Amino acid sequence: MNDLPPDLPRLRILETWLVLTLDRVRQQIATTERREQERQRGEQARPATPDWILEGGLNRDSPPVAVHIGGCPMAGKRWKGVPRDVALRALSEGVEACGHCRPDTELGHLDG
Repeated sequence: MNDLPPDLPRLRILETWLVLTLDRVRQQIATTERREQERQRGEQARPATPDWILEGGLNRDSPPVAVHIGGCPMAGKRWKGVPRDVALRALSEGVEACGHCRPDTELGHLDG
């Protein structure tokens, strides 16, 4: 059984449709490949997660409100990565330790 039309005009129309469809598929492949390359470049260019985070207050000039372990999902949006000694100093000065990631335990900071 042949499912193609028997006459030349309809075969040419079918050929044109297939060529146009193939072009659209190739364009979509190229777009998808480009997006994947951009995603990979973005992952490679992403800075490393800091070991320690200071979460800032509501405005730029307010003191930090919490210390977190780097990557803590509770850190909010206003944070900056800091070295270990800065995180320890902040805890010593009374900045709250995150109750979720417990940086005070990781840092070996004891109250008192």
